[in-house]
Amino acid sequence: MRVAKQTRFCAALMLACLIAGGCAGSTGEAELHGATQRMTRKAPPIPKAGALAQPKAPRQIGVPDGAVGAAIPPDNPQTPEKIALGQKLFFDGRLSADKSVACSTCHDPARAFTDARPVSIGIHGHTGQRNAPTILNALFNKTQFWDGRAKTLEEQAALPIVNSMEMGQPSLDAAVARIAAIGEYQRAFRRVFGGPPNGPDLLRAIASYERTQLAFDSPFDRYISGNKNAIDASATRGWIVFNTRGRCNKCHALTEDKRDVTNFTDNDFHNIGIGIIRHNVVALVRQAQQLVNSGDSAAIDNAAIQTEMSALGRFLISKKESDIASFKTPNLRNVLVTGPYFHDGSQETLWDVVDHYNKGDGLHNPYLDEDIQPLALKESDIDDVVAFLASLTSSTYKEPGIKELARQRALSRTTRPQRDTARAFGPKPLRPNPGSP
Repeated sequence: MRVAKQTRFCAALMLACLIAGGCAGSTGEAELHGATQRMTRKAPPIPKAGALAQPKAPRQIGVPDGAVGAAIPPDNPQTPEKIALGQKLFFDGRLSADKSVACSTCHDPARAFTDARPVSIGIHGHTGQRNAPTILNALFNKTQFWDGRAKTLEEQAALPIVNSMEMGQPSLDAAVARIAAIGEYQRAFRRVFGGPPNGPDLLRAIASYERTQLAFDSPFDRYISGNKNAIDASATRGWIVFNTRGRCNKCHALTEDKRDVTNFTDNDFHNIGIGIIRHNVVALVRQAQQLVNSGDSAAIDNAAIQTEMSALGRFLISKKESDIASFKTPNLRNVLVTGPYFHDGSQETLWDVVDHYNKGDGLHNPYLDEDIQPLALKESDIDDVVAFLASLTSSTYKEPGIKELARQRALSRTTRPQRDTARAFGPKPLRPNPGSP
């Protein structure tokens, strides 16, 4: 991926005075009002561990040989007892300060381990700034969270527990103390780890369970395996557009020349023009400077979830100006059933997502990836790309996928907030000069 790397801070000065209309997801006062309304909501009931929550077979069509074993860290080997303990913890609201929120609140198996909300609801009805990524296939992620602030699933599991707007515990030790007071957990920890409950082992158990959530065996997997009738003609055309005129392979492939049929990601971070222009980036960067230099992971986690500094994305972690508003390229498997889309949940349908890219949105943003440009995709091309993306839905979620595709298709025929045909077929606008105010 060729990414525009700007090094002069004065580029950010331009963003402070640009109007919001140049960026998808910019909704001004209506958005602020919506955020206020969301603050009053209560967290939904904690989902139960039904059939979709059960550990999945490691051998599925589309899973490369040896890939699962390679994704298991040597210091946290999988055992049935550890996985069962992790599953119980994943669905237990007692890990949260007010017992109202569990890991499964944001990662509901019935919703493909998401919550189907733009941003998630935590304790006391608090809402954050980011969309909950799916747990499905997260064992293959090189980093966790939208900004990659955790490298492992063990590290990831700790932060929501102590985030005051998510599960709200004052410390991981406080969560452990509550679990340790329960005889069933005392016995389970001693059986699995040989000792009483403690923080590292609690995180190891949750991560072990999360690593069992593989979701392959999709129509596309069967197509790649040799069954040319596994996907229809539209999806077949969409796979071609995905790798050519659609330029999706610029991020959703290991390299531009090598197609990725496993995870559809480059494991990198990109500024794709979502949400940056409506923020005062100058002020946010100045606020963030001391924070990022502190290396305080809990404080950075709070900033990413609770404040407008969330818009700075990877910059909060890397401290690089070129990473301002850059977010992780997501795995595309089961993307149909894991919406709404992008780090802020700002796009409701896959048609909206493709429309965003088709018009090359965010081109007034000096930090935008240089590969973002108008694509000149026709409506039939967009339908084909969506058909291909739908073909990445695992057999486990086949029925929900059929319903969701019908819902999104019907909505796309009446509501297309990102559609701009003139821009999609026009020339690429000149980028702002990052060297002038």
